[in-house]
Amino acid sequence: MQSILVYCGANPGIKPIYKETAEKLGKVFADNNIRLIYGGGSVGLMGIIADAVLANNGQVIGILPHFLDRMEVGHKSLPVMHKVETMHERKALMEKLCDGIITLPGGYGSMDELFEILSWSQLGLHQKPVGLLNLNGFYDHLLKQLDVMVEEGFLKAENRNLVIESDNIEDLMEKMSNFKASFHEKWLKREQI
Repeated sequence: MQSILVYCGANPGIKPIYKETAEKLGKVFADNNIRLIYGGGSVGLMGIIADAVLANNGQVIGILPHFLDRMEVGHKSLPVMHKVETMHERKALMEKLCDGIITLPGGYGSMDELFEILSWSQLGLHQKPVGLLNLNGFYDHLLKQLDVMVEEGFLKAENRNLVIESDNIEDLMEKMSNFKASFHEKWLKREQI
């Protein structure tokens, strides 16, 4: 993976582990020549990971809607910043530019992005690995809810397995590198009828 899209909070969280891990992930990206693709913000974990990549001479591409730029939350030090009109354009361009996706802790925006990219994956719109960095058990309840969706017949087990999870950066990156999409054309044809 040469470019990884990171979804994460526009807030830093209250525990030091979130900031420390965002900084560490940024260094891992820079050390391994992995380009960071992200939402272009300067605040929260978004700003922390971008700063960490830049501080370690790595590459960063931000994608920011004009309305957020007007709110002055855009990162001012990025070498490449794409400005788009809508959040939908932002998400589509971020996906287009990446080889894989990692979600750090975050709020509504991160959950929206995570579930949309998983929906796209289950529909066969992309075949990229989707990783969830489960720091400090942050996503334990969410992962349990995905299991409930399977148990109750609302999510197929193979689609539950689209979420690659770990609480460790190196382990998550290795799992993502070994990911092989198993999208079924037969399912898509059935759904189009």
